[in-house]
Amino acid sequence: MSERVVFYTRDGCHLCDDAAVVVEAVCAQTSASWKVVDIDSDPELVARYNDKVPVVTVDGEEIGFWTIDSDVLRAALT
Repeated sequence: MSERVVFYTRDGCHLCDDAAVVVEAVCAQTSASWKVVDIDSDPELVARYNDKVPVVTVDGEEIGFWTIDSDVLRAALT
């Protein structure tokens, strides 16, 4: 089974730390599967997201970046 939510991040990103709390909480509440991807592990992801992280996708669709809204994420999961 593939994770519905993908959380793109990188080390040392304070916005990522804040967003991780939101993603973890909403995914726990909705029983949604999720995974964390460090963009610095893939040059293509760095090219795509570099200064845009954190980025969250649901079912492959980008639903937010920089500041992740819990209501937007929850709505995308329903």
